[in-house]
Amino acid sequence: MKVFLTGATGFIGSVLVAELLSAGHEVLGLTRSQGGADALRARGASVHRGDLEDLDSLRSGAGQAEAVIHTAFNHDFSNYLAACEQDRRVIRALSEGLSAANAPLIITSGTVVGHRLPGEPSLEKTGPDPHRPHPRGASELASEAALQAGFHVSVVRLPQVHDEHKQGLLTPAIELAREKGKFAYLGDGSTRWPAAHVTDVARLYRLALEKAERGARWNAVAEEGITSKEIAQVLGQGYGLPVVSLTPEESRQHFGWLAPFMAMDMLASSAYTREKLGWQPTGPGLISDLKRMTGL
Repeated sequence: MKVFLTGATGFIGSVLVAELLSAGHEVLGLTRSQGGADALRARGASVHRGDLEDLDSLRSGAGQAEAVIHTAFNHDFSNYLAACEQDRRVIRALSEGLSAANAPLIITSGTVVGHRLPGEPSLEKTGPDPHRPHPRGASELASEAALQAGFHVSVVRLPQVHDEHKQGLLTPAIELAREKGKFAYLGDGSTRWPAAHVTDVARLYRLALEKAERGARWNAVAEEGITSKEIAQVLGQGYGLPVVSLTPEESRQHFGWLAPFMAMDMLASSAYTREKLGWQPTGPGLISDLKRMTGL
């Protein structure tokens, strides 16, 4: 299958390119730079020049393929709402450009969108909560609009995706902690972060493509929830920095734009995903990668 892949040179996308090619698929990768184009060609993929601001380039890329996987996202979390609204426009453009209504379009969201009751895990069956809207829900609302228009859309929801170099939202949190000289968590540190290794996530996208279940939501969760206290303690030990508990007010001052994320208990399940796709994560866990990164 010929797949148009946004984010093809990104953290997840670059691993997904290799996963798709090794399974016999063709990849048409979106990139805005010559360096990205060269990297894609070196891996055996074709190149489509454009970016998330150029909606016509997205429609054109989607129209050249038999399927679309959308992993690109503007990771300016200090302006998260605007980034999520941009993703809504991007998804609309990709669906408009599909070569056929039954061409699979896989979009990306976050496991946090599937939360309902405090303390309960995010589940695949649960859509965006209209009573407690989360900004990333814009992506799934765009996918639902495309579904209602007759398109073949499904969703992969991401936790903190990691290897020993990057760990999703933990990466800027680590940079902040090293700048301020301490690792911190909120309250008793019981808030939880789901996680999955990038190679497992790439394999899930491929399985979702090959399953091509219209309207499905898949949770790319290998570990359902690691506490913020455990994460901070491992990092503090690895970097030789103190670990402290913060009050809500101290957390807002310490973490800045990250504070709302640090306050979320983001427990998430992938039981349904594993059963339906036969997906079994095999990559290292988050704590193992953090230890490797810090030399523990």
